[in-house]
Amino acid sequence: MTSSKSGPGHNNSLYGPLDDVSGDAGYADHPARVGFFTDTSVCIGCKACEVACKEWNGLPEPEADQLALTGMSYDNTTALGADSWRHVAFIEQPLIAPEPASPDDQGSGTRWLMASDVCKHCTHAACLDVCPTGALVRTEFGTVIVQPDVCNGCAYCVSACPFGVIDRREGDGRAWKCTMCYDRLRGGLEPACAKACPTDSIQFGPLDELLAIAESRLEDLHAAGQVEARLYGADPDDGIGGAGAFFLLLDEPQVYGLPPDPVVTSRDLPREWRWAGAGAGLLAAGVAIAFAGRTRE
Repeated sequence: MTSSKSGPGHNNSLYGPLDDVSGDAGYADHPARVGFFTDTSVCIGCKACEVACKEWNGLPEPEADQLALTGMSYDNTTALGADSWRHVAFIEQPLIAPEPASPDDQGSGTRWLMASDVCKHCTHAACLDVCPTGALVRTEFGTVIVQPDVCNGCAYCVSACPFGVIDRREGDGRAWKCTMCYDRLRGGLEPACAKACPTDSIQFGPLDELLAIAESRLEDLHAAGQVEARLYGADPDDGIGGAGAFFLLLDEPQVYGLPPDPVVTSRDLPREWRWAGAGAGLLAAGVAIAFAGRTRE
C-alpha cells in the first residue's frame, strides 16, 4: 500500500471525537471501521494469539540467548516490540480473605490477571502525524499501519506513541508494529490472533458492534459483583479520540502497564508551529532592523 505523504491515508485530525477516521484520511468510499475488543476477563494466557501473529506475519524468532527467565511469571515476551505485535501479560495479585475459614486457612490466595496487549490503532494517531516519509498510513479499514519499504528508521513514531507500541527492529533499523493483519482484511479474513483465540477473549469486527458487545459484557460483570471492571480505550472523548483496539480490564489500567490517561502527543503541534513561526518572524525582523541600522552608519 505504498503511497505519497499527501495521498489518501495520511490526513489525521489531531484531537476530539471523530465519527469517520477513514473518510478523514481521504477515503471517499470505504468499509466500516474495524477493530479489536479484548475481554481480559476470559483470557487464559495460552499465548495462542502471540504464536498466530508471529506465524502469519513471519516475525523473527528470539535468539537463543534471549530465551531466559524474565522474573515476570510466565511472561517470556515482556513487552510489545518490533518482533512481538501481541503480548500476553501475566499479573499476579495476592488476595487476602477478610475472615479465614479455619485456623489452618491463611485466608490468602492469588488472583491472576491476563491480558493480550496490541497496538491501539488510535483514532488520533501521533505516530502517523510525526512520520516524515509517509511510512505510517491510515488504511481504508480505519487501522494504522507501517509501510516498511518507505520507513527511514528515524524513530519519531517510537517516541510519539503514548503506549510504547512501535519499536525499531535490531539489525533492520525500521519501525514495525501490528497491522491488524491488513493483508487478511483485504481478503475478507479476520486477523490471525482473533482467529486463534480459543476463548474469544480477542474479538474482531466492526467497531460499533464491538462497543455494544463490550458495554453489555461490562454490565454483566458489574451485576455479578465485579465493580472494578472497566472499559479502556472505548471513550471517544479520551485523549486519543478512542482506540481501534480497546479492552475490558478487571483493575486499574496501570496494573496492566497501560497509561491511565493517554493523550495524542501531537495534539499541540499546530500551536507549537505557530509559536515557532512567530519566533522566526521576530528573529528575522530583529536581524533586518540591525542590518538596516548598520547600513545607515
